[in-house]
Amino acid sequence: MPSLFIDAERMRDLNSGLGQVCLHLSRELVRQRPAGWNMTFLVPKGQSGVFGSDAQYVEATGLRKLWVPGQYDVWHCLHQDSTYLPSPIRQRSSKLMLTIYDLNFLERADYSVAKKARKLARLQRKINRATLLTAGSAYTASVVKSHLNVPDGLPLEVIYTGLAVDPANAPAEVPPAVASLTDTPYLLFVGVIHPKKNVHTLLPLLEAFPDYKLVLAGPDKHPYAQHIREQADKLGVTDRLFMPGAVDESTKLWLYAHCEAFLFPSLSEGFGLPVAEAMTFGKPVFSSTLTSLPEVGGKAAYYFENFEPETMAQTLHDGLHDFGQDSLRESAVRQQAALFTWPAVAAEYWKRYQRLV
Repeated sequence: MPSLFIDAERMRDLNSGLGQVCLHLSRELVRQRPAGWNMTFLVPKGQSGVFGSDAQYVEATGLRKLWVPGQYDVWHCLHQDSTYLPSPIRQRSSKLMLTIYDLNFLERADYSVAKKARKLARLQRKINRATLLTAGSAYTASVVKSHLNVPDGLPLEVIYTGLAVDPANAPAEVPPAVASLTDTPYLLFVGVIHPKKNVHTLLPLLEAFPDYKLVLAGPDKHPYAQHIREQADKLGVTDRLFMPGAVDESTKLWLYAHCEAFLFPSLSEGFGLPVAEAMTFGKPVFSSTLTSLPEVGGKAAYYFENFEPETMAQTLHDGLHDFGQDSLRESAVRQQAALFTWPAVAAEYWKRYQRLV
């Protein structure tokens, strides 16, 4: 009877992209489990049983090495940063599958060359132990091949991520956290407020579009968030900038449902989940052309050619006009989002598990 071990420990932070991946992918893997397979999940402390009583559970201890009783035919690390790996002795009878979502640390100006080298070396050691690699986008796969040694014969395959948002679940009533948005059309960004998200380039749009507010929804503890507020003050647009911080799922859905457009000028993404989420709501999406984002937005999104204020304003103006005039555009946007579903993603992973066994 084949056995599968899934590292879902990142569910300890369900506000993160990886936390959402671990939660929704694991649920769908259980739903699609073929007859005869045993499944064991590594979960945060206190979350045993989260995927039902038909699975087994090991609670994470916080230790870098995990000693798990029993043997597993396939051990799947759902992300490249996991500190939990089977011991080399136990791995002799199992296949290690490693999913790599991004190498965004390579783009970070606040990381030294030495720190980047150490992170690459740690990831290389995991790759050297893997039987199969998957990447969250074709872009990520290309970066892996450029910066790491993928041994001959080690498969590196692209499996996109899925979407968990459902427009039908958006609340009818405005959530209290965003009650001030009911009287003004707004442009929306969702994501952590961090330099790599490049959201300071959106502030001049408030000068070009005086009838709109700009909503930057996401964790805002990084010093960059204060920089954004200071820049808004210098431009005289503070009264039209709204930064609610991290929002719950219900509030996020309401924001997607009622925005005029979704803006995502990010510099570095392994996938770009908020782009696909906004498209699920049929919203016009304006994205950067960098890294994996064109894979997600496809031909249905509009793209900022550069981050000059005049160019961005013109792109937004033309895109909003085009979207309003083209009755088929909303349908095309929703069809693009429909390419990314958890049932399809889980089915692709089950094909790999069965192939490995």
